[in-house]
Amino acid sequence: MKKILLTIACLASMIVARADEGMWLLPMLQQFNEEAMRNIGCRLTAKDIYDINNASLKDAIVQFGGGCTGEVISQNGLVSTNHHCGYSSIQRLSTPEKNYLEDGFFAKSFAEEIPVPGLTVKFMKSMADVTDQLESLEGKAFKEKVAEIEKASNEANPNCQSKVMSFYNNNVWYLIVYKTYKDIRFVGAPPVSMGKFGGETDNWMWPRHTCDFSLFRIYADENNEPAEYSENNKPYTPVKSLKISLKGVKEGDFTFIMGYPGRTQRFQTAAQLKDMIETNSIRIEARTIKQKVMWDEMEKDPVVRLQYADKYAGSANGWKKWQGEELAFKKLGIIERQEAKEAELNKWINKKGSRKEAYGGAIEDIDKFITDRKEVYMNLILLSETIGNLDILAKYIAPKHFRAEDYNEEVDRKINKALFAFYLDKVSPEYKIQPEGWDLTKENVDEYVDSFYGENGAEVVNGLMTALRTVVAEKVGSINDPTFEVASKKYAASLLQWNKGKASYPDANFTMRLTYGTVKPYSPKDGVSYWHWCTANGILEKEDPDDYEFRVPTKIHNLIENKDYGRYADKDGTLHTCFLTNNDITGGNSGSPVLDADGNLIGLAFDGNWESMSSDVMFEPDLQRCINVDIRFVLWMIEKWGEAPNIIKELAFAK
Repeated sequence: MKKILLTIACLASMIVARADEGMWLLPMLQQFNEEAMRNIGCRLTAKDIYDINNASLKDAIVQFGGGCTGEVISQNGLVSTNHHCGYSSIQRLSTPEKNYLEDGFFAKSFAEEIPVPGLTVKFMKSMADVTDQLESLEGKAFKEKVAEIEKASNEANPNCQSKVMSFYNNNVWYLIVYKTYKDIRFVGAPPVSMGKFGGETDNWMWPRHTCDFSLFRIYADENNEPAEYSENNKPYTPVKSLKISLKGVKEGDFTFIMGYPGRTQRFQTAAQLKDMIETNSIRIEARTIKQKVMWDEMEKDPVVRLQYADKYAGSANGWKKWQGEELAFKKLGIIERQEAKEAELNKWINKKGSRKEAYGGAIEDIDKFITDRKEVYMNLILLSETIGNLDILAKYIAPKHFRAEDYNEEVDRKINKALFAFYLDKVSPEYKIQPEGWDLTKENVDEYVDSFYGENGAEVVNGLMTALRTVVAEKVGSINDPTFEVASKKYAASLLQWNKGKASYPDANFTMRLTYGTVKPYSPKDGVSYWHWCTANGILEKEDPDDYEFRVPTKIHNLIENKDYGRYADKDGTLHTCFLTNNDITGGNSGSPVLDADGNLIGLAFDGNWESMSSDVMFEPDLQRCINVDIRFVLWMIEKWGEAPNIIKELAFAK
């Protein structure tokens, strides 16, 4: 695909990148984005942001826990991220007697910081394009070359891990070098009533008043290198840490966000997008049932609430996002716009013989693959969302992944009965599991589930696993088609060539990216306009002591009522809680630093907005907004509620 590489390389001299759309690769900033960023207010160079030979901003950004982003904010290795990113770790450290999730916690010294088993943070050291070494290889030869590249890189970079990653649907390949730290300790977080204020009701919504942050610290060995937990380890001394600005933001201010966006679908066809919406509908139905059982039981018992807090939150986030996505697809005509785009693309392809030879048939091959696999895929999604990932399976089959502290047998029994009934109602007959000795029906499903918890529970669960494996083994092969990968690669290549002369960025894939734009309000519909900020006054306006999602601790209520904001008050005298930018983010960006024109920390990205839930597929400049917690709200919570001046003292503030 030398033509593709040439297309990407020559963009630099021809493009003016948008000031909002894009999840940009850091090595390309100087070519693609530096001038555009400077034109809207950035005062940094591309090398200030990404430099593999000198300290740069990328050295302060970490992949947190494998699914979020964090940033180093002190020379003692202090890391900030979102509360919902630290949620699982905080829940696992909590007990009914010491409930850090419900009650909040701030360590007053290094000695009070709590080790978090299994939690890691990962620094990206470098990215290098290796496409020229791989583009002519296939199959075994390709895999062997990848292994050779990674091995050589690991030998050249002690204590690091090297990974070859694909971009643009396997048209471009980068070697990325990471360094992973394994001794991470919990430093602090607000109570869940503030860290998750508004709960699922406010999730993806604006205005917002959630103090969505948590703090952890990286520890290292005597050489400042990664090490397993040890009492002898010391706080990590970073190559780079972020300074904090207390100036606040105003409309039009330049902002940029660095982080690890998870997955986008901007190089997919209309058929793939339709398929995504249809499969999401199964997930929504299944999770609605599961979450209702969880919530009802959590409301009855605070112990159950702690046990199932993380499970509920993890399920509900996707559940609500998919509902918003479906609504946005309809309202914004996403499928119709994609179909129109493909029609124009096909016209361009068919105009020239060489184009037809290179790219012709790609869209049609993808469509055929999606159609042919539809029934089996829908049934496998149904299986995975219902009985394919039950706690009872982990208890007997994978005990190392099972936590008795997060398990309640009666709640588990109720969830499993509800999910099995839903599965039997939806599954196609030829895909139905057949556990030995059982012909599952709606009439006997409760009896079958009850048998998991009897004397022969392990034997019954093993029989279920055998039945699950049989279905998967028989059916999964039919959805693995090499022609799909070829077609997907050709489709992305055609888009790049068709848009030659326009800036291009690949789909998100949990690699570090940068997105830039400005502080910006929006109008979701006729007659409605939103400010770009909101204040602590909204916390008291939403407060409802009878609603778990909108409880406000007495101390917080009094601090706000008395306007006790200290140096964290805005010029208008209020405490700003959150603000909006038009930065282009997705899942995985949670916890990412929001930076000003000089690279100072002004907030943490934590959400998108409801009206643009189709943004993983198409960027909507008039609607799409990034919701960020104001760093002043974070620091106010640490100082005024947490009474942790030790944490404030180790931070560096921009003048």
